[in-house]
Formats: sequence, structure tokens, C-alpha cells
Amino acid sequence: MRREYLTNMYYTYVLRSRDFGKHYVGHCENLVGRIQEHNSGKTRSIKPYIPYDLIYFEEFEERADAIRREKYFKSGSGREYLNKLLIHAPVVQLDRISDFGSDG
Repeated sequence: MRREYLTNMYYTYVLRSRDFGKHYVGHCENLVGRIQEHNSGKTRSIKPYIPYDLIYFEEFEERADAIRREKYFKSGSGREYLNKLLIHAPVVQLDRISDFGSDG
């Protein structure tokens, strides 16, 4: 079943480098597209650590809320929270979230 959007949704997400275990936190409007951009090497700062897997995301109606959450996750207490939450986090299967932020 496809999700119908009345408004744009925004996402704060956490990626984990498959080979190095490094985490990357960001926000976006098109979750699937943004992860594909990361894994194609378009983000210079994380290019050496690709491929990345999506391990966590949250959805927001307002961009400001997604940005606020991203900033929290990048803070000391936010990193601590994520470490506890994601210690054994499974990879999120992109085909199960293909409607999140996609244009189709």
C-alpha cells in the first residue's frame, strides 16, 4: 500500500558504515534518495566509508523539527542516547520504506 502525503515529510536518519562501523546523522526530505546519494559517493565527508546502511530514522512534519533532532543526535547527550538505542540495531530494508519521501 502506497502512502499518500498531504504535506512533505522530513526525516532525521542514522547511517552506519558497513565496513568501518562509523555512524552518520543527517536530515532530508527524500529518505531513500538521500541514502542512495550517500552510497554513490556524492557526500565528500563520508565517501571513504561507503557503503552505508540505514539503521534508524524518525519522521517529522516540519523541517525545523528534523533539523533540531539531527542537532540533538550530534550532541554529547544525543550520541549517548543513540549509542544505547542502536547498540544492536538491524539494517532498515530500503524496499520496505520506498515510499518515504519518494516522488513516485
